[in-house]
Amino acid sequence: MKITKDMTIGEIIRNYPESAQVLMTFGMMCVGCPSSQGETLEQAAMVHGMDLEGLLKALNK
Repeated sequence: MKITKDMTIGEIIRNYPESAQVLMTFGMMCVGCPSSQGETLEQAAMVHGMDLEGLLKALNK
């Protein structure tokens, strides 16, 4: 399965625990935040001013 922009942060962490490190490397320190459970990767990238495409590439490596 591939990580997509429509997946929630919670879903990504549950299915790919190693992705937490990638997210934190990009500056997304909210991986344990309760609101991240329902926030999509696209929404989180927008809120944190991140490059969504670059983040997706790193997560799917």
